Amino acid sequence: MSANRLLGAFAGFIVFACSAAWSQPTSTGPSTELRTGSEPALSPSKGQAYPAKPVRVIVVFPPGGGTDIVGRIVFQKVGEQLNHQFIVENRAGAAGMIGAEIVAKSPPDGYTLMVYTQTMLVNAHVYKKTPYDPLTSFVGITPLTRLVSMFAVHPSMPVRNTREFIALAKARPGEIAYGSSGVGGVQHLATSSFASMAGIQLHHVPFKGGGPAVIALMGGEIQAIITPIPEIFPHMKSGRVRIIAVSSAARTKQFPDIPTIGETLKGYDYSSWFGAFAPAGTPRPIVDRLNAEIRKAMADPAVAANLASQTLDPMPMSPEEFAKFIKSDYDKLADVVRIAGARVD
Repeated sequence: MSANRLLGAFAGFIVFACSAAWSQPTSTGPSTELRTGSEPALSPSKGQAYPAKPVRVIVVFPPGGGTDIVGRIVFQKVGEQLNHQFIVENRAGAAGMIGAEIVAKSPPDGYTLMVYTQTMLVNAHVYKKTPYDPLTSFVGITPLTRLVSMFAVHPSMPVRNTREFIALAKARPGEIAYGSSGVGGVQHLATSSFASMAGIQLHHVPFKGGGPAVIALMGGEIQAIITPIPEIFPHMKSGRVRIIAVSSAARTKQFPDIPTIGETLKGYDYSSWFGAFAPAGTPRPIVDRLNAEIRKAMADPAVAANLASQTLDPMPMSPEEFAKFIKSDYDKLADVVRIAGARVD
């Protein structure tokens, strides 16, 4: 074949291929174009549904603790609302820092969330180095509930109220052991603040979570604890713990007959909170969707009743309100940790 004929055949093939391509009908379905790495994998702003697969919810403390209880109650309902699984996974240890590190390093796509407490902020004041920055590593979706604690002792303790406990502790300095979920945990700060204000010395025994600490109290391994109500609530009628007070400034409406610590120790008030978080950089449409669904879940009558029975009062906020709340609480906790002497270098 001559060069001219070969060139002509090649040109004809090109014209045919281009004509065939131009004649293809325009697709009216979803785009299948490749996405750049800077675009969110799933974004409601692009008309794609969220969630499109199961969502992992990291609870940073062990099963049975207050964080676990609240996380399961709320996210089970969120899953029902969205018709997708929100799978709770307990990743406990180091006052919640093990689970928090996992979340901080997860892709910011809305498929790894976290339930943490005020301890997330406390850790930054307690430890010289943490695997996350509490102000920049996460985006706060919303607080879940306010957290009030109960002051409980082992039934073998010869005390039935806060005044008698303080008197016994003064007679036996450093002998009474109390438990916590770890250095800087709610139990640690609530009890050390109490001890400082009462002028008594107690022996601190840290555990991997509030649940294990309560079990230790029931077994007599420790003698006292100030721990979130959801952790002690299931055991109140067991005869294996004795409740003597609550940590809030006023008596709770759910347990009006239980006095506050502040009724004996003037000025004492210690309350905390649970919150839902996502990795920093999670697309705002996803954060807003989660915020709305969590609010809806907590407003559900059955969920609200379940939470209320354990003195867990919902405290929903917008992401902006939560961010301001976190910064304010972070600054206040610096003094609480200093007074408690909870710094670990």
